Amino acid sequence: MLSSIRLKSLSNGSAVLRRLQSTLVIAEHNNDALAPITRNTLTAASKIGGDVSVLVVGENCSKAAAEAAKLPGVSKSPDTFVRTIYAGNAVLTLKAKDKIKVVSVRGTSFPPAEGSGEAKTDAAPTGDFNAPGTTFVSQELTKSDRPELTAAKVVISGGRGMKSGDNFKLLYTLADKMGAAVGASRAAVDAGFVPNDLQVGQTGKIVAPELYVAVGISGAIQHLAGMKDSKTIVAINKDPEAPIFQVADYGLVADLFKAVPELTEKI
Repeated sequence: MLSSIRLKSLSNGSAVLRRLQSTLVIAEHNNDALAPITRNTLTAASKIGGDVSVLVVGENCSKAAAEAAKLPGVSKSPDTFVRTIYAGNAVLTLKAKDKIKVVSVRGTSFPPAEGSGEAKTDAAPTGDFNAPGTTFVSQELTKSDRPELTAAKVVISGGRGMKSGDNFKLLYTLADKMGAAVGASRAAVDAGFVPNDLQVGQTGKIVAPELYVAVGISGAIQHLAGMKDSKTIVAINKDPEAPIFQVADYGLVADLFKAVPELTEKI
């Protein structure tokens, strides 16, 4: 969040300092369109206060910039924030006294901004902005027919109980039938079952889908911090004492290698 000072001219020729508060949202996009999480961040920015500006950075991203210009604007200036600590197990209310504030938000804690608006867009300067000693080589984007993890309404995640990366095929098949994204616990990622861009948790991605299905996940506090805001949580684990059952709305104590294929067949 940026705070600025503006000079306001008076009729007698003098001037007074007037402090204005403004918020800058860095848009996430793929050049063609904004990521849905940008709207959630915009809602968070509206609660922070001040005029909101959206920065769209990239090459050939005019479509994303045009979309950003239609997002609804906001104008409200608090300094008090609420944040989670201890992996989401406690909530802290604090007042920031710094004149300039850089704020990151848990996008899934806010609903997406609705409606549309009209805003002025200014093209950024073009040119060669490579840092000394560095050269842009290439950009590789992960492509999938499944929804993006942080924007999906349904997420199916696997943990150490999956035993191997090959067994994640069970979850991919189920996810394709449900139109779901696939995630994983840190234990599954550290074991090399799946790439780290699927990790859900305190050190991974934060998700809050309508439905979260945890398969073979014990429910470590670090994982819960990344998914406990989900609207409905379903847990499948053969250990009835697994901590995941303490936060689950529905729990199935069963061998996932039997339960998941049966669930897939019924769907």
